[in-house]
Amino acid sequence: MHQSSEAPTDLGPGPGPGPEHGHDRYVRVRGAREHNLRGVDVDIPRDALTVFTGVSGSGKSSLAFGTLYAEAQRRYFESVAPYARRLIHQVGAPTVDSVTGLPPAVSLEQRRSSPGSRSSVGTVTLLSNSLRMLFSRAGTYPPGAGRLDSDAFSPNTAAGACPSCHGLGRIHRTSEELLVPDPGLSIREGAVAAWPGAWQGKNLRDILETLGHDVDRPWRELPAKDREWILFTEEQPVVTVHPVRDADRIQRPYQGTYMSAHRYVMRTFSDSKSATLRARAEKFLADSPCPVCEGRRLRPEALAVTFAGRTIAELAALALTELDAVLASAPLDGQAARVLADDLRARIGPVTELGLGYLSLDRTAPTLSAGELQRLRLATQLRSGLFGVVYVLDEPSAGLHPADTEALLGVLDRLKEAGNTVFVVEHHLDVVRHADWLVDVGPLAGERGGRVLHSGPPADLAGVAESATARHLFAPREPAGPVREVRRPTGEVLLSGVDRHNLRDLEARFPLGVFTAVTGVSGSGKSTLVGQALAREVGERIAAGPGFPVRRLVEVDQKPIGRTPRSNLATYTGLFDVVRRLFTQSPQARARGWKAGRFSFNVAGGRCETCQGEGFVSVELLFLPSTYAPCPDCGGARYNAETLEVRYEGLDIAQVLALTVESAARFFADVPAAARSLRALEEIGLGYLRLGQPATELSGGEAQRIKLATELQRLRREHTLYLLDEPTTGLHPADVRVLLRQLHGLVDAGHSVVVVEHDMDVVAGADWVIDLGPGGGAQGGRVVAAGTPREVASAGRGRTAAYLARALDGRAVAEGAGSA
Repeated sequence: MHQSSEAPTDLGPGPGPGPEHGHDRYVRVRGAREHNLRGVDVDIPRDALTVFTGVSGSGKSSLAFGTLYAEAQRRYFESVAPYARRLIHQVGAPTVDSVTGLPPAVSLEQRRSSPGSRSSVGTVTLLSNSLRMLFSRAGTYPPGAGRLDSDAFSPNTAAGACPSCHGLGRIHRTSEELLVPDPGLSIREGAVAAWPGAWQGKNLRDILETLGHDVDRPWRELPAKDREWILFTEEQPVVTVHPVRDADRIQRPYQGTYMSAHRYVMRTFSDSKSATLRARAEKFLADSPCPVCEGRRLRPEALAVTFAGRTIAELAALALTELDAVLASAPLDGQAARVLADDLRARIGPVTELGLGYLSLDRTAPTLSAGELQRLRLATQLRSGLFGVVYVLDEPSAGLHPADTEALLGVLDRLKEAGNTVFVVEHHLDVVRHADWLVDVGPLAGERGGRVLHSGPPADLAGVAESATARHLFAPREPAGPVREVRRPTGEVLLSGVDRHNLRDLEARFPLGVFTAVTGVSGSGKSTLVGQALAREVGERIAAGPGFPVRRLVEVDQKPIGRTPRSNLATYTGLFDVVRRLFTQSPQARARGWKAGRFSFNVAGGRCETCQGEGFVSVELLFLPSTYAPCPDCGGARYNAETLEVRYEGLDIAQVLALTVESAARFFADVPAAARSLRALEEIGLGYLRLGQPATELSGGEAQRIKLATELQRLRREHTLYLLDEPTTGLHPADVRVLLRQLHGLVDAGHSVVVVEHDMDVVAGADWVIDLGPGGGAQGGRVVAAGTPREVASAGRGRTAAYLARALDGRAVAEGAGSA
């Protein structure tokens, strides 16, 4: 490791053994072995901005989050009362010999899981609390009305929520048309589509038959009163069902309870923990604004109170920049009104500074990107006034336009100046250059990473030959993609009159057969234009018939490939099916008559029943939080001993799942079905992932690249339009080059690619650019400029042009240096 001996003068003693007396100014890590870290020793200064860099999968997050933050949290929990520990989620103790000099830590990760529908910008930032207090103490009440507590202005409390929609603002209703889409079918043929499948659906049909209903007559021919009862009754009669006997099994009579289709759908939608079942139930529901509160979510008495002539629902619907303007101009009568309004404006300030002024307080959290959520939490921390803590941030520049990155750097500096230590895992080179200290991990990913190549000032990284970061950090920088002539389009899709979210009567032209980049500041409408308007238009044209040149539409987003550890890389790509078939063809499996299901850890038979195929068990401790430990029977392998006796080319099924993509590509080189899938994953830069790596451990960028690789492995010849939403998020510049090679390869093969993108080097290499803006929210939603990258940069309109011009100049310099 290159450990700099020159620390900035204000950082105190340099790296080395800590002082025997006095205050050590360094966090010192010894023997970190979390994930792929190889016994890492590193010293990192406190009270400084330190950026952790390295290619995807190198181990930088394992060091910053898996070791440093996890150790800080572990120490904090040791000081908490044992009973209280049970109520707080813990990340687990890291694998490390020692960490010294570590202050308390605050983690601001890009959370993978989606927050609930009641979570909003207002609740995440705590701005809603201040606004409710303002209405409670300084609002204008109707004559004779009593003063309301702040809870009465919250749709998430019993005191404030509209009783009709329970504070959601919308109601879900169903109808006969939704529950029975094809009335020509009989009940036995599945007319009631909303009912569950398999045995449960058959059970309900058998109960209806027992109750005397005709289950073989077409639905439309049944009496209206019978149709109404079957679908909507709240009764739940219990009858004795005598099922028809199958030839090969005995079925005994049983007591069956009837449940109407409406009751089943509403119960599943409200109570089911399964996202799949909830999504299925939602298909049979119509969503509409609540007729009582008209979507405003509150009781009438709360909506009767105003401030500056507006209700709390009206103020919560304003963009934060507009809300700030209302508060600034409102007449403030009394000390309480002035204090509360000033506090609210002071809290809004950091949010708008981070480029999120286009958001409204009532914007629901599930509609926000991971980057927007993290920056909202960062703005909240800026107001908290904490000092002496370590902030650990996960790519705070994700989803940021270059114009907003400068404001982010200012916020990071203010956190440091307030007396805190800031650790940032980051790929954005402007953030890397701004750091006081750089920890570069690598040199490559997975098994070939896990070493600290450099720990010191950023400038000293230039002398580290192994570092992929160094090759991109110091000029002349190689272009992110190949330098080529602008391609000529083979056709176009013209969108006109687009009216959705902040897009108002917008017209945009998307050329086909080329690489198109859609740019603009956060909230300008990019994802709405591409992910909704363009996707819908193209989908409808494809469905309409063969006259349209595009025959397939592939949307590749950053949503998780699965929400549980049972979903993994191998299952999503279909590779696991190939692997299980190979194992069933082995002599041991044939002799035992085992089928492919025997080698699945998701079903009984081959899996370890002690942990039910999870690989770990929960250990309940009295007065202590539950902890997880490797399964005592299978040791984490997920399978029982008999299943693990079967081997393919010397490895059992658990060992195969433990292979990295890179290792598996060599192992399955002679198996075409497996080799094709693995090659696609390798070529897109995911060779470091394990085949059995749980979906919950994957970043949004990794999930997106897995989806793209899955598409690439089954590449078809018909013209396909690929839509990608910020595909370079979370990628090191070296990985961006790998990804762009694949995307431009798709265009060269005759397909069309449209990306929503903030990386100006990627945009500079596009054939066509559509720049939205000029601002976010109500200030955006318009096409500022469209054309080739050079045309958009030269036009000088909007906030993108200057940054794109800089990137184009950088490409020209790099091209000139390369030709020289």
